[in-house]
Amino acid sequence: MPQQILPLIPRGATEINGLVSVWRDEERWTYFVGTYPIYSHQKTDQRMFRLVTSQMIESGVCRQVDIIRTFGVCKSSVIRSVNKLRKDGAEAFFIRRRGRRGGKVLTPKVLEKAQSLLDQGYTRSDVARELKVKYDTLGKAINDGRLSESKHKETAVTKSSRNVVDAAAAEGMGVACTRVGERVLASVGKLGGATVNFELCLDVPKAGVLCAIPALLANGLFHGAKELLGRVTGYYTIFHVLLLLALMALCRIKTTEKLRGHAPGEFGKLLGLDRIPEVRCLRNKMDELSADDGAERWAVNLGKYWMDLEPESVGALYIDGHVRVYNGRLTKLPRRYVSRERLCLRGITDYWVNDAIGRPFFVIEKEVDPGLLNTLRNDIVPRLLDDVPDQPSQQQLAETPSLCRFVLVFDREGYSPTFFAEMWKEHRIGCLTYHKHPGEPWPEQWFTEHNVTMPSGEVIDMRLCEMGSYVGSGKDATWMREVRKLTDSGHQTSLISTAFDLPHTELAARMFSRWCQQTFSTT
Repeated sequence: MPQQILPLIPRGATEINGLVSVWRDEERWTYFVGTYPIYSHQKTDQRMFRLVTSQMIESGVCRQVDIIRTFGVCKSSVIRSVNKLRKDGAEAFFIRRRGRRGGKVLTPKVLEKAQSLLDQGYTRSDVARELKVKYDTLGKAINDGRLSESKHKETAVTKSSRNVVDAAAAEGMGVACTRVGERVLASVGKLGGATVNFELCLDVPKAGVLCAIPALLANGLFHGAKELLGRVTGYYTIFHVLLLLALMALCRIKTTEKLRGHAPGEFGKLLGLDRIPEVRCLRNKMDELSADDGAERWAVNLGKYWMDLEPESVGALYIDGHVRVYNGRLTKLPRRYVSRERLCLRGITDYWVNDAIGRPFFVIEKEVDPGLLNTLRNDIVPRLLDDVPDQPSQQQLAETPSLCRFVLVFDREGYSPTFFAEMWKEHRIGCLTYHKHPGEPWPEQWFTEHNVTMPSGEVIDMRLCEMGSYVGSGKDATWMREVRKLTDSGHQTSLISTAFDLPHTELAARMFSRWCQQTFSTT
């Protein structure tokens, strides 16, 4: 009776499955079945790697998923190698195509120039862009030996090799903790934070978010952070934590808990670190930053900074409330109606303050919602009076009775003639919303065609008409401007406003561009 091989894995080898393992050193990779070596090849020999893994899959000692998980190669590459072995045998991995015709694009003169650029250390993409040839065409010339890349340039690290290094570090300080010296110095207070050091890497997941870093900096990601946020000590600094949270938002990672599903070493490469902090460490850092209401003070400062960057965009401010549904169990928030779900659900009402093209300035959170008017009166308007730049002086307001400080734009929830009159009388703030009770339609011959320029720059033809209207009843009634838009179907959309210094076309443009703020707040 044949003796079975015990599935013993050699010490220091990486397990592919319960039977097969691989030993990888600086020069060679050796594959074991149990304790018996069956294959061996040079570390850089990709052809032998594809042949060996295909033979193990074909013989049934391991599966495709085992090779993909262990070596970090793509599924399509493994499938191509197995199909090549089944169709043409092992020889197919070593046959070089002969008799290839000379390229029509890479002529001898172009090849000479390409080789010169490669010798200077240019990357393949830079050479292809410089010579105006396809990247694949240049790659084929290098693979065929017609061109050779510089041997002195830095070699990019692949994902599979990084995974091996990160896993090996787990026996020491933790997974992917490869900067041992810096971490030890930071733990004893001898280092003010890890240095940012980007390496040449291939196959970094979600690396496209690095393209957004200039935009984040231009929008003031670190503006006032050191002065207003709490003090953070140790290996990770304020810079690392804020940038990590920004990249999480761009990657649609909504909570710190969901970071557990991402390789810490790979995400750390986006920050120029060996790895990102673990979830518990990140929460502690966020608590340190938020100490003494630091996060709230920084958010207020950042909103004012955005207004100061573009003061012309603060002339009209869009306010809208949206329910953020809470699905947790730590507390029982009041129920409120969620229009997109058509249900009453527990949640928090967020009142967003945006500019005319949907960019947010700040948000007011209300666990117990007092309504839009009370939030405007008690929270939003006092803050805007302090933060909005380039407001007219008291002398200018006295000299021009129709001049307003700025305009608030909101939906029908804010319809209140009393509130409109209060804002104008006490603060000289104009308000703009839809008319809840427009009354009888106006004669169509009253409407005239206008070219209306929207805040985004788009020009739209509208049929508009304006009249003064006495809105409200009794002591709450007040004179306002009423502008109506006539649609092709004959419907008349009415808006009312106390912004007496703006043309009626501009009122229409600002009211009918509210959809951009609505779209931003609900995404």
